Amino acid sequence: MIGIKEARARCVILGPMKKTQEWPVEVEVRRTGDMLPGDLCLPEGARGLVIFAHGSGSSRLSPRNRMVAEALCSAGLATLLFDLLTPREAADRRNVFDIPLLAERVTDAIAWARHDPDVSSLPLGLFGASTGAAAALVAAAAEPEAVGAVVSRGGRPDLADGALGAVRAPTLLIVGGNDFGVIELNEAAFARLRCPKRLEIVPGATHLFEEPGALEEVVRLATDWFLRHLSAERGDQAAPRAR
Repeated sequence: MIGIKEARARCVILGPMKKTQEWPVEVEVRRTGDMLPGDLCLPEGARGLVIFAHGSGSSRLSPRNRMVAEALCSAGLATLLFDLLTPREAADRRNVFDIPLLAERVTDAIAWARHDPDVSSLPLGLFGASTGAAAALVAAAAEPEAVGAVVSRGGRPDLADGALGAVRAPTLLIVGGNDFGVIELNEAAFARLRCPKRLEIVPGATHLFEEPGALEEVVRLATDWFLRHLSAERGDQAAPRAR
């Protein structure tokens, strides 16, 4: 079994009469059978699904990723936030920098999405932060037919290394203007990408985008990128309704 969805769902309203449902899910690690907890948000008439890959030392509860996910859901995109590591794995600090392992978990989440009846028909994007951005890019290179767009927030795309040239999905790299060192790493990775791409530097922002208005700019850029490229991926296909 690829994943198990709990029957309980919480219905909320986003904006004028826009319904969405949220419920916990479990993503199966295909290699070991372990289950990773996640949270799925499905708005009515969803135009795509964005899977989040959190950064080192974080989890699906990352407040910055959850803020971005809430905004994407308000814009009509389903979102999945899940833990990339089991508690036992997370206790070993080496695992949070193990990009092949993290990328494998992102591909497990892609497999879960392709088998879940509520989201299987939706075009799929990946959003990665810090080391999660490298994992998302490696997964996008491994699953070129499945991934329609990638966004990196304050990421380390350089850690995707040899996978960069194999990424086909349109990729947006977002970096803080005061995130010195990481800017240069993103510029070097950007030069190696062969897909449709864009590098956005947010003035005055540091690595965590904690400055006033910085994360809101990330939200604006990411929302525009996913809506543009996932809508193109979907074409005229009708999106399923939340239920």
